[in-house]
Formats: sequence, C-alpha cells, structure tokens
Amino acid sequence: MGVDPGLTRCGLAVVDIEPNRRSTLVAVGVVGTEAGQGLDQRLLVIAEAVDSWLDLHQPEALAVERVFSGTNISTVMGTAQASGVVIVSAARRGIPVALHTPTEVKAAVTGNGQADKVAVTKMVTKILRLETAPRPADAADALALAITHAWRRGVGVQGAAAMAAGGSVTPAQRIWAEAEARARRR
Repeated sequence: MGVDPGLTRCGLAVVDIEPNRRSTLVAVGVVGTEAGQGLDQRLLVIAEAVDSWLDLHQPEALAVERVFSGTNISTVMGTAQASGVVIVSAARRGIPVALHTPTEVKAAVTGNGQADKVAVTKMVTKILRLETAPRPADAADALALAITHAWRRGVGVQGAAAMAAGGSVTPAQRIWAEAEARARRR
C-alpha cells in the first residue's frame, strides 16, 4: 500500500505485484479534509480512512512519501503530521513502513529522478495497464509509492533477469531490472 500524505488530500493506493513485477491496481482513492476544520479533526479523518484501508486490504507493507522541507513550512508541517498518523496506524497492525523520497519514486517508475507529475502519472498508468490515468495527482503518487516499494524490497527478484532479457515490461521496469542484475554480478 502506498500513501501520499497531506492534510488537504491524502492519496491512498493498493497494488498487487506478481513475482515477475507485473503490477495490478487493487484500489486507489483520496481522502480529503477541509482547511477550516481543526487540526485534530483533520488528522482524525485521515486516521480513520487509513485504518479502514489497512483493515480492508491488509497490505504486507506500507510505503509513505518521505517529508522534505520546502518553502512553505505550514505545508511541510501538515504533511509531516499526516505522515505520523499513517505510520502509527500501520504500526498498530504490525505492518512494516518504508519512507521513500519523491526523487526515489520518480526514478523507480520513470527511470528519471527529476520527472514531473505528468510523467509519473503516465508511467503509473502504463505499469498498471489502466485505461485512464488516476486522478488527482495524489492518487497517482500513492500508486507510484506502492509500486516503488514493492520493486525496491525485491518483489519479483527472480523475474528480474527475464525482464532484463526483454519480457513484456515498461522501460522503467527494464532499466530497474538491468540495474539489479548488474548489482548482483558485482
């Protein structure tokens, strides 16, 4: 499961990853809160939504976007607070949590750590074989986080060599598999 944390919009996504890294959408959504609500109520809405998703989907792991500092400190604080609520929800269930930076996620799904949101959404759509792109961007980002974490933690390592040899995969999956194969040879 991937979570793109935020107080206004928190992206939630669950994917299934096969041993050959073929990725399939299970669920995707966004939980939103109103800026006029108190912080406690906003965090409660997010916590309840995440609890519901964790109970319903029972993911093996949870990937959350790592908070990075930006120019707007209040946005960073809200994102960090939402992340904390998500992490605690997973910890209560014994679900391992991983944090990934936006650059890591972009590199994993597009092959370019500087890719824009349009490129990430396009590749997530292709990787998951979706007919329409997930919207809003928070949903696509949550899917990218889930895919990144599954690929990074070694789901489908046995299929990496087959992928590198030219199986039915996206360019990002092929680059990833080739890099893993090179690393194992060293």
